[in-house]
Amino acid sequence: MKSYQKAYKSQRSSNVNMLPGDPKGSPDESFYSETLVFIDANFLSKLSNYFGKGKYLIYDLIEFSEGLCEKQRLLCKQIFYYTAPPFQSEKTTEEEKKRKDGYDRFVEKLRKKEVIVREGRCQRLKINGKFEYRQKGVDILMAMDLMGILLKFPKIKKIILIASDSDFVPVIESLKEDGIKTVLHTYYEKKRDTNFSRSNHLIKSVYKYVLLSKEYFDKAPLKK
Repeated sequence: MKSYQKAYKSQRSSNVNMLPGDPKGSPDESFYSETLVFIDANFLSKLSNYFGKGKYLIYDLIEFSEGLCEKQRLLCKQIFYYTAPPFQSEKTTEEEKKRKDGYDRFVEKLRKKEVIVREGRCQRLKINGKFEYRQKGVDILMAMDLMGILLKFPKIKKIILIASDSDFVPVIESLKEDGIKTVLHTYYEKKRDTNFSRSNHLIKSVYKYVLLSKEYFDKAPLKK
């Protein structure tokens, strides 16, 4: 992960949205203090496909995460990635095997780069004659890690959450009581019949939220 020198706020600033720093010049925790990034892989994948107009965008997940941190003047200490392996039937098809092999290679690369990968499972349901695939147990894994921040990362005061699920609100509220601020990176549309609806409950619970755009992905190209 990237490293930065300590930064201090000037006593004068043209940015009216920036709070003045300590006149004594002590470090400001909002300037490149360490943070953790928690990624709901299913949401991010869905968003990538949407911005790619039906094709998944190709980008560097670590550079993408570090870019989000840097925009918030934070230093990325650790990335947590929550996902589930592709569904495998009892008699595995060639297509299922191909998807699983690709998934395994991707996850192995993340782990080699010290990304913490938490895996749930993929459930296949038949609804109205069509198969639908849903991740199970992933949200619980993320909630467990979020609740463990205070014990495992006592110096962390602000985290980045990439998600859209209002189920995380109780955990976010609990973190807030412990002095940990959540910066939510999400996406929603105001129009009806959209796959990205706005959760006011989630947005109101966080310290700050940022609407993701394709530009964030474009700024993290995958280097071959």
